[in-house]
Amino acid sequence: MATKQPARARKAPAKAAKRTSRAKASVGDSGIVEVELLSAHPDEIPPWVRKAIALFFYWVVGLLITYWVVGKAQTLIVMVVIALFLSLAMEPPVNALAQRGWRRGLATGFVMLVVLGLIIAFLAALGSVVVDQASAILNDAPRYVRNIVRFLNDDFGLGIDAKKLIREVQDPHGAVKRFADDLTGSAPDIALGIASALLQIVTTFIFAFFLTADGPKLRRTICSRLPRVRQEFVLEVWELASQKTGAYLYSRVILAATSTAVTWLALTVLDVQSALALAIWVGVISQFVPTLGTYIAMVLPALVTIVNSPEDTLPVLIFLVAYNQFENYVLGPRIARFTLKIHPAITIGAVFAGGMLFGGVGAVLALPAAAVIQGLLSTYTEKHKVIENELTDEEPDPTRRKHRWGVPKVFLRWRRSPSGKRASSS
Repeated sequence: MATKQPARARKAPAKAAKRTSRAKASVGDSGIVEVELLSAHPDEIPPWVRKAIALFFYWVVGLLITYWVVGKAQTLIVMVVIALFLSLAMEPPVNALAQRGWRRGLATGFVMLVVLGLIIAFLAALGSVVVDQASAILNDAPRYVRNIVRFLNDDFGLGIDAKKLIREVQDPHGAVKRFADDLTGSAPDIALGIASALLQIVTTFIFAFFLTADGPKLRRTICSRLPRVRQEFVLEVWELASQKTGAYLYSRVILAATSTAVTWLALTVLDVQSALALAIWVGVISQFVPTLGTYIAMVLPALVTIVNSPEDTLPVLIFLVAYNQFENYVLGPRIARFTLKIHPAITIGAVFAGGMLFGGVGAVLALPAAAVIQGLLSTYTEKHKVIENELTDEEPDPTRRKHRWGVPKVFLRWRRSPSGKRASSS
């Protein structure tokens, strides 16, 4: 009587047959056994294709989630980046005070109070100009309108009727009144925007305070998760970023002070009201507001001169534009070259690239970022000796002159012989 085999024993030959069906053995002409692998299911997708498709979809979903998170948290990310920038800038003076025995938190608070004091002083100077000019315009609007109209008619021949314009300004149902009413109606939105901006500024300074005060603890926490080689690299990058950021702010302060002094002197010569306050406005805004700062800085002096002495508006604008060009192409790149040690062409290109890629924040951080990248390349790349060639001579040897008056000898028909007489170049 035949015994019933267990199910596992019955399935084994089937599995073996399935496995053997994937290979085909044959004996070739030379007597060597050749084995050809066959697929049990010709239409089956290979496993690596399935894994590649799954990995592709994982990356797509991950990138979409990252894009959504970055879009929602964009304001927070910008605040953290600016706070890190401020922390790197405050690191050198805080370290100097800490070496003198100050507690790190107290030193950070003192440096931050100095920064806030400078910001408040700038806002006070700006506020004094705005309040003085606004009160003057409101108290004597007809006289200012007549002065502006007289200037436009005399110099540009526009033929504007001053009396009609004054009636339009004083008309309770005119365009000026409607604009004032619209501005009053939008006052809550303006106040909400100012409050939101102040909240963001306070939050940014809080982040900067903790990043600076707890800087050693933060670096120790980061390095505790890295091997020794990576720790050295992180600390070198951090120190280099701190040095370059401090140098960047140092260069901005020098340019702002120079711009303030020169602008104050020019406005004083032109007898413009509130010359010192306007000079501070031009110096600070033109240096610390990226990309459009130089043009925004010109608006307030132009408005003040239009209201008070319209005939001085054109000389003021000519001076501001001329100094802006001098600063952008002569003074600024040279100062950045000595403070950040980067080429002027790289300075201009980095600012434009940062502004186009990341807006205002990118333009502000472009120079220290470029300096850090240049420092890393010079530190971690090998430097080779350059061969001697005319194309690599920074200062050509005057004894090897091949040109006369900038013209190659081959184009000269005559040249002097050693005796002093002219001889044919042939």
